Amino acid sequence: MMKSKLFWPIVVLLIILLINLFFDKNFFTIEVKNGYLTGSLIDILNRGAPLLLVSIGMTLVIATKGVDLGVGSVIAMAGAVGAMTVSGANGDSLVPLFTAIAFVIAISILTGIWNGVLVSRIGVQPIVATLILMVAGRGIAQLITDGQIMTVYYDPYTFIGGGHLLMLPFSIFIVAAMLVIASFLTRKTAMGLFIESVGTNPEASRLSGINSKNILLMVYVFSGICAGIGGLILSSNVASADGNNAGLWYELDAILAVVIGGTSLNGGRFYLMGTVIGALIIQSLTTTIYSIGIAPEINLVVKAIVVLIVCLLQSPEFRKKVFGVFNMKQTEKKSKNEGVSIS
Repeated sequence: MMKSKLFWPIVVLLIILLINLFFDKNFFTIEVKNGYLTGSLIDILNRGAPLLLVSIGMTLVIATKGVDLGVGSVIAMAGAVGAMTVSGANGDSLVPLFTAIAFVIAISILTGIWNGVLVSRIGVQPIVATLILMVAGRGIAQLITDGQIMTVYYDPYTFIGGGHLLMLPFSIFIVAAMLVIASFLTRKTAMGLFIESVGTNPEASRLSGINSKNILLMVYVFSGICAGIGGLILSSNVASADGNNAGLWYELDAILAVVIGGTSLNGGRFYLMGTVIGALIIQSLTTTIYSIGIAPEINLVVKAIVVLIVCLLQSPEFRKKVFGVFNMKQTEKKSKNEGVSIS
């Protein structure tokens, strides 16, 4: 059980949730208000939806031994495009909504193609290729919003991130749908094996007949789509678009979530459910910091410490050294006690 990649992330997640329970006795309470389920756990899932989406896409990119630093900027661009499209809309017509969704998906695919072409066709290092979009994308988002916060007064648009379905936030269903799609494509088809093969040894994959360039292109496009949908949720949840701050540092949180979930930055095997747990750990940690009154400035420091602890617990070498020393001391103590008893 302890050898499972999910064991220690689940343990850490439970510890964080129990810490919240210590400060708030009603933390696990889920109530029905105005026909919707409400509670701290529901809030964690709802507020963590954009990060969950971005992390799912990031998992596949990291599995190919790459990284996508542009997801935060894609979130900002997607929110800006969506808000701009529906800025003049009013009433209950759904045409502006579907137009905004189409534009967001289109720009998300374009950003994914941009990264994928630079990495797979031109041979630019992933960290450099996506860093270009990270910088340029943020500037594009600011150009779209004119450097101001763009407010939306269109109810169908705000339903995406703030609406409910079957008593639960609608964003949860979007995340569940993307997770099911990613799981099906990577576990029920050969796509998952191709991704792991490219991440382990791209040259050997090419020689075995796998088109590694197309695999790389597809994972970056999928990552872009996940980030774009996440930006749409984030923008609609607050009924506005902020090209300056929307999606800021999301790329780092997504990488942390993937690493916490057990996926190696060296590529190869990946764990989607581990990533989901990692994203929930980060969101729960953020909720904990705000709920118990810790200064928000310490947020990044606490995240780093938790990530370090989880990574150390997942390391077989670390566990062997720590628990090996503990077991050795226990054995010596037991032997000494037995010696005293015999004498």
